[in-house]
Amino acid sequence: MSDIRVGLIGYGVAGAVFHAPLIQATPGLTLAAVVTGNAERQAEVRARYGAVGLGEVGELWERCDLVVVASPNRTHVSLAAAAIERGLPVVVDKPLARTAEEGWGLVRLAKERGVMLTVFQNRRWDGDFLTVRRLIGERALGGVRRFESRFERWRPVPKGGWRESGGPEEVGGLLYDLGSHLVDQALQLFGPVREVYCESDVRRDGVAADDDTFVVLTHAGGVRSHLWVSSVAAQHGPRFRVLGSAAAYVKYGMDVQEEGLRAGVAPDSSGFGEDDEARWGVLGTDDEHRVVRTEPGAYGDFYRGVVAALRDGTAPPVDPESAVEALSVIEAARMSADRGIVVRLS
Repeated sequence: MSDIRVGLIGYGVAGAVFHAPLIQATPGLTLAAVVTGNAERQAEVRARYGAVGLGEVGELWERCDLVVVASPNRTHVSLAAAAIERGLPVVVDKPLARTAEEGWGLVRLAKERGVMLTVFQNRRWDGDFLTVRRLIGERALGGVRRFESRFERWRPVPKGGWRESGGPEEVGGLLYDLGSHLVDQALQLFGPVREVYCESDVRRDGVAADDDTFVVLTHAGGVRSHLWVSSVAAQHGPRFRVLGSAAAYVKYGMDVQEEGLRAGVAPDSSGFGEDDEARWGVLGTDDEHRVVRTEPGAYGDFYRGVVAALRDGTAPPVDPESAVEALSVIEAARMSADRGIVVRLS
């Protein structure tokens, strides 16, 4: 069976660090073409992947069987819709859209055209998240009462670019960027949200979008999720702190897969995604606890799921409707921060 030809739109961090290496490592996929206006990047994709570098999206459609949208956030909806209109299945990097309404529009269009639409929520395959999900499933914590989750960085000097300097039309800021992952993970673990409260600030000069945000979600089942995203955290809190009726789980340090990909480690190489023992989390109480091995990270499962969906008709690895649900929560968080209120969701 011939490989599925993949057309990748965008070769910035998302395209170059995450999508291209994962596509290359996935049996059944071939990176056929990459759209980037940068001549050096076009040369890189030819040398590294044997892919054609294209300067315009219009040159892509006839060269691929699957489109991956990894371009700036403001372009996600228009590019995904253009691919779907041509009958091409689509992977969209998070966030799927700026609003839930736009997201639902894409979902409806994909259903009407009978093509697959999925969203690259790769943090569902973080090793630490998989560990939390396993512990909750095993009732190792008892009943979960509070879920604390952080993506914190120390970047007192802005890096620049549209994620930091762009206004609302760019769909920038940490709430849409890293916050998309934290909200998605909380929804995957604890289900629908009843109330949303948010504090969101711009802390650094020269930045136009949020760089220090805190969100509280009250889930319908009673769990409260406390979520932090920040570029101005000089000392980092735990990546996860999950408090239950019988025990707690505390884990420091980020999942290692992004670090490996940035260093050029092939995602199908031996040991990829394995956390160092010194970084494993702790389960228990102050009086009695034990170290818990971190589950291996598995970003490769996403694109393996895409291949299965296209060839075998299985469900896509991420249901796009779940991404729209997360967008509804993010919109509520923005409203909460702007108005200083708790927002109730129906």
